[in-house]
Amino acid sequence: MAAITAADVNKLRTMTGAGMMDCKKALTEADGDFEAARDILRKQGQKIADKRSENETSEGFVAVSVSEDGTTGKLIALACETESVAKVADFRNLVQRILDAAVRTNAATKEDLLATKEEDGLSIQEHITDLMGKIGEKLDVTYATLTAEKVASYIHSDNKKGVLVGLKNVGGADIAAVGRDVAMQIVAMKPVAVDKDGVDSAVTEREIEIGKEQARAEGKPEAMLEKIAQGKLNKFYKENTLLNQEFVKDSSLTIAQLLDKTSKGMTVTDFKRVAIGA
Repeated sequence: MAAITAADVNKLRTMTGAGMMDCKKALTEADGDFEAARDILRKQGQKIADKRSENETSEGFVAVSVSEDGTTGKLIALACETESVAKVADFRNLVQRILDAAVRTNAATKEDLLATKEEDGLSIQEHITDLMGKIGEKLDVTYATLTAEKVASYIHSDNKKGVLVGLKNVGGADIAAVGRDVAMQIVAMKPVAVDKDGVDSAVTEREIEIGKEQARAEGKPEAMLEKIAQGKLNKFYKENTLLNQEFVKDSSLTIAQLLDKTSKGMTVTDFKRVAIGA
């Protein structure tokens, strides 16, 4: 059995960020083999991930990056179980590591991002698992990427909600203010799509059926149900699709009108909204 010194424990702690006692136990179990000890600590993180897989992750931190030319945005949300963990340096550093990896690799999907290898040879997923072993909480990543003629971004003041908005036909307009306004609208009003053409057909069919049932319950004639349901569907579009929503800062304008007023023909092509705990 190899003798485990305080220097060995400190070295492993520096390598992994794990607690002193966890490092000592791992080195003892690995008979002084540092790589084996790192694997033991990582397995500890995986055990915590498996054990706490059903736990709610309602705290965390959102970070965003938009390319210098303003055409591509990356949005990361790292969720945890408690507010205190969301504030520690190791957690915030991991958020930045994940965002940097997304920007560096231009990852198309969350799966691609988690598989990204860092300079230390570990994947992003392995770094997440390592931190779970250290803090004893479930961590969960949400990732969104968006490319457009111009991309605007917004992080809410609680750092738990973020938005990317793709704009086109911006002309010579300064999109900073209007882009922020539209992004804030998305955070607050949670639209389901850019416009009615983007609403899932299953959602449309469900809203029509709900409208018919409501009208039927009110005693409306059967022959009128379809027309009434279509009217309710149009109201749904107005309230739940971004371009048709009333602008929260000025209800005399829809978002479509706000954009067109800013620059003729300007519109939204897509948006991504991520939120932790809501």
